[in-house]
Amino acid sequence: MNPAKITIAVLDRSAPDLEALMSALEDGGYRVLPASTEAQVERYAQHEPVNLVVKGFEAGRVDAIALMKRVRAISRDTEFILCGRGGTIATAVDAVHQGACDYLVKPVEPAALRDAVHKALERQALIAEDPKLRQSLRRHTDPDVFVGTSARMRQVAETLAEVATANVPVLVTGESGTGKELVARALHARSRRHAGPFLAVNCAGLPDALMEAELFGHVRGAFTGAVADRPGAFKIASGGTLFLDEIGDLSPKGQGDLLRVLEDGVYRAVGGTEAVRADVRVVAATNRDLGRMANEGRFREDLLYRLNIVELHLPPLRERVEDIPALVESFNTHFAARHGRRPKLFAPAFIAELQRHSWPGNIRQLRNLIERLVVTVRETTIDAAHAPPPPAAAPVRDRRAEESVAAGGGGEKGEPLFTVHAGMNLAEVEALMIRHTLDKVTTHRGEAAKRLGLSPRALHYKLKLLRLT
Repeated sequence: MNPAKITIAVLDRSAPDLEALMSALEDGGYRVLPASTEAQVERYAQHEPVNLVVKGFEAGRVDAIALMKRVRAISRDTEFILCGRGGTIATAVDAVHQGACDYLVKPVEPAALRDAVHKALERQALIAEDPKLRQSLRRHTDPDVFVGTSARMRQVAETLAEVATANVPVLVTGESGTGKELVARALHARSRRHAGPFLAVNCAGLPDALMEAELFGHVRGAFTGAVADRPGAFKIASGGTLFLDEIGDLSPKGQGDLLRVLEDGVYRAVGGTEAVRADVRVVAATNRDLGRMANEGRFREDLLYRLNIVELHLPPLRERVEDIPALVESFNTHFAARHGRRPKLFAPAFIAELQRHSWPGNIRQLRNLIERLVVTVRETTIDAAHAPPPPAAAPVRDRRAEESVAAGGGGEKGEPLFTVHAGMNLAEVEALMIRHTLDKVTTHRGEAAKRLGLSPRALHYKLKLLRLT
């Protein structure tokens, strides 16, 4: 579908914000109708089809919610994206619950706005009864990560096709940038829940103080600031798919609460007494080794078993280099259409350079490169000169600096007891030190505490806190 045939009404009382939103959408080739009042938006909807409304959202006001209801009384398929300044997770959740497709925080990045528009059009297409419209709109959503000929991705695609219609949890694993959320969306689109919502929640962004309310909602008066009932992610995603990204970063309390819902099938809002049935399919994703984390006591083993009914492991791009030509062409077509550019021609030497690259950022890095080339390069042909430079040579390693830290002075032969790797956090290092001191130096907790420079009570507390036995 030609983006010029997509009509988007943009409403914002701030002239600079209105101009910025319109500019971002016009750069994407859309037909944009400016509005400074809600009445203008309603008039647009009365006189012609409006695919989408982008509305400047003011926290604490209900005008956006009321406008959605009035416009949808005229045009039931119109989607809404709300943009607010200083918004909270709770505000975003409430906006989505009330019918908005997405909520963006100002100042809105143009690329983020265009991505939100594509997702809104995808949802509109899935709801539409016309299969031709559905197929046409879907072509302009995220490119397919399954293109190519590699055996490992064919296996992923085959497994996905087998489990998509089964209502079982799926764990998507792989390095950062391999396309885990795209796979989760593909699972949702091919499931029997495709007409329901798809809600993504970043578990790393859920602090303990807010985690339970964000997942399960809260009732009025449940805590200070709870001035009204508010639904959680499980309620908003009801009938659809709940995507829990970065599940390995979920706090111990969050792990326990999630396990209880997966086992019992019901949850209660914070401060509420009514048991609510959880009608969602859970898809979780992580770039961490949950099995190793479970062995070290940092992730609940029973929760891992509940989530990992089916695992889809995405290989890094460096292990599927034969797919790079197809991925490049897919991104080329996608971004040329999105930005109103002519598709580029990619020289064989350029493709060869890409296949020699290590791609630490995986598909996300390749996708960003192709988008930049499509937008910024004036030449028709992309040659080897435009390929990314090879990764910088690793610095000379100081073996003394990499010597393992030995608890209690080392083993009998002076060998290291455990190794501290770059990127480990302090809790991980502390857990390793305590575990190896008790395993390799002394099993007596009083002596271990002395070796570690702790009091026996402090060691007992840390064993409990770090879930070490």
